Amino acid sequence: MSAVIAQIVKLLDEHYVFPEVAAELGAILTAAAAEGRYEGADEARLAELVTTDLQSVNGDLHLRLKYSEALLSETHDDEETQLRQMAEWADLTCGGVANAQRLPGNIGLLAIAPLFFPPSVAEVRLTAAMHLLAATDALIVDLRECLGGDPTMVAWAYSFFTGVEPVQLSGMARRDPDKFTQLWTSHVPLPKFGGTKPMWVLTSERTFSGGEALSFDLQEHGRAVVVGERTRGGAHPRDGFKVDSHLEVTIPIARSVSPISGGNWEGTGVVPDVPTAAAEALTEAHRLALEAVGSLGAEGFRAQVAAEAARALRELEGENRS
Repeated sequence: MSAVIAQIVKLLDEHYVFPEVAAELGAILTAAAAEGRYEGADEARLAELVTTDLQSVNGDLHLRLKYSEALLSETHDDEETQLRQMAEWADLTCGGVANAQRLPGNIGLLAIAPLFFPPSVAEVRLTAAMHLLAATDALIVDLRECLGGDPTMVAWAYSFFTGVEPVQLSGMARRDPDKFTQLWTSHVPLPKFGGTKPMWVLTSERTFSGGEALSFDLQEHGRAVVVGERTRGGAHPRDGFKVDSHLEVTIPIARSVSPISGGNWEGTGVVPDVPTAAAEALTEAHRLALEAVGSLGAEGFRAQVAAEAARALRELEGENRS
């Protein structure tokens, strides 16, 4: 396995967003290999050992050696191959739209899982879900099972929660300061939910990376209330590199930077505004949303919605008392 370790050390030196940490990790891996730490380990065990060592300096959860039971193809690192695989995965998961429905009280529920797929393979599906929910009076975005995703798709999703003016989101800083990438919301096809109606975001300890990015930016801009658990804390976009037939090392090539605070959620996670067990987060957010809808009045066609919201709120309160 010495060749694998040597490859990882080289890739760290070439790509890791923190060069000083890359040098330190390279020394740690090289010394561990020389001392026999990885000797006799099969590929699955090697992945565990190396991942522990890779995360030993700064706890970067995106820095990993991953074992694949399936044989990695020679084109595994090829962008076209990765996009094709993403498209296949997206087709089996409705493009990451796990749920899009109207809850009692004209409250929208959008669940994203397992991730925000690239726009090229999932933009149409996410847009369709956003159009379906655009006229709801309040919106709950469920990211409890969102494990990551494409930053441009996160920005596309956020774009449906804005007014006319674009919003600057967390950008990407790389090794070269001159290569900082700003990230802004886009012009999206109407209708959209807009920038003024109330929103809640659900999180869990499993919410990671792209799911955290949307939660973080919505929270920092004061656009949504986060309900649930503190998220895992991974704010460094990464690339994957095949280093053996069943092994891939993932190396962060950038770090997220907020235009508001200059920080991100790396290591700390997104801290909820309303701390709640993940299993109870939807119920709590629905209750808050029903209260908000109840304040909109009961004139004209709203009478039916107001009655529906009041009935649903009574049911939720009854469940809490029982």
